[in-house]
Amino acid sequence: MSYPELMRKKDLYEQAKDTLPEITLKSYVQAFELEYTHNSTAIEGNTLTLLETKVVLEEGLSVGGKMLREIYEVINHNKAYQYVKACIDQRKPLDEGIIKDIHAVLTENIMVGGIYRNVEVYISGAAHTPPVLGEMYRQVQNFYADLAEKDVTNVIELAAWTHAEFVRILPFADGNGRTSRLIMNYQLLSHGYLPVSIAKESRLDYFNALEAYAMNRDLKLFADMIASLEEQQLDRYLGMIERQGQRQQQFE
Repeated sequence: MSYPELMRKKDLYEQAKDTLPEITLKSYVQAFELEYTHNSTAIEGNTLTLLETKVVLEEGLSVGGKMLREIYEVINHNKAYQYVKACIDQRKPLDEGIIKDIHAVLTENIMVGGIYRNVEVYISGAAHTPPVLGEMYRQVQNFYADLAEKDVTNVIELAAWTHAEFVRILPFADGNGRTSRLIMNYQLLSHGYLPVSIAKESRLDYFNALEAYAMNRDLKLFADMIASLEEQQLDRYLGMIERQGQRQQQFE
């Protein structure tokens, strides 16, 4: 992945994004948010389809044959993402309070959220073992200290590290993956990038990239994955901008 090329596309997007009609932008944002909620919950085992997720979020309907927990997971994820966007609009830097709030929204009606685990946890199928309790508290505080001082010259690497390091520590009893993907997008959005969605179909590559970081502190695989997803997002917007420009020329 060429970061200079990514920066070039981001600059093009920033220069021309205001030319997109509001209705086009709104419809694409809604479609992304639906896809993002579906993917992020499905990665963790939620069985709602994309269409079922749409029915729950847009029409407020329940879905027969699904556990109530699964319904709450998609509703809460969408609420948590709106909270992320609201914090960014207020120019709040990502910190411990916001991350605990995100987790509390994600787990509403499921468990008491925003509280660090008081039990040891294991990740099935992974070589990495999360830190035991005393060590976990030390590492999570180090995470927040590093977060406040991280260099932001490479936003993609910052976003990738924020996700990979937080999920390596696994500070909550549940919901760490969804929280990590939200705080990754928090970093992207707050630095002028587009949010990304990791497809459920890519979860094996995704887990392998996170494992490479957890075991060896090798961020490259995961940062490259996020950079590729960011480029795809930019390409979609640039494509819409180009088509909008062509339509305007036809009417001139």
